[in-house]
Amino acid sequence: MNRLMRLGRHLIETHGLTRRRFPAAVLDRIEAAVHAAESTHTGELRIVIETDLDAWSILAGKTPRARAIEAFSGFHVWDTELNNGVLLYVLCADRAVEIVADRGFNKLVTADEWRKVCAAMETEFRAGRWADGALAGVNAAAALMGRHFPGTGRSGNELPDRPVLL
Repeated sequence: MNRLMRLGRHLIETHGLTRRRFPAAVLDRIEAAVHAAESTHTGELRIVIETDLDAWSILAGKTPRARAIEAFSGFHVWDTELNNGVLLYVLCADRAVEIVADRGFNKLVTADEWRKVCAAMETEFRAGRWADGALAGVNAAAALMGRHFPGTGRSGNELPDRPVLL
């Protein structure tokens, strides 16, 4: 998609639309799913849902991946004790999903495995099933996390379970 077309998508996307897609009841369900998933492994999952990017970012060519990496840093997903934090980032205007995993997952989960989680979510989002897509992503990411960081009896929750809407 060229930058001008992408800019148009971002200009018409609204925060109100994002809140309608992810109302409090849906955020509650996602939060509960994250909490339940984290009780089965020692990983930390953080979800950030962003409506759009500013015009300058679009014109400069910022990708959803680049923005996800910024969010990974800004929300301190990298700062977990076992280096096993995972950011699930949704950019609504692009219908794009990116996963950024901390270095504890290096050589354990392939980029293709993470990409399959993203693709499944994007398919649901394109069909207008925002809650289903987010919940499917939480469950699929949790399965990958649990495979490599199993365990219960967590000493504490290092990152909030509630999704962030930007």
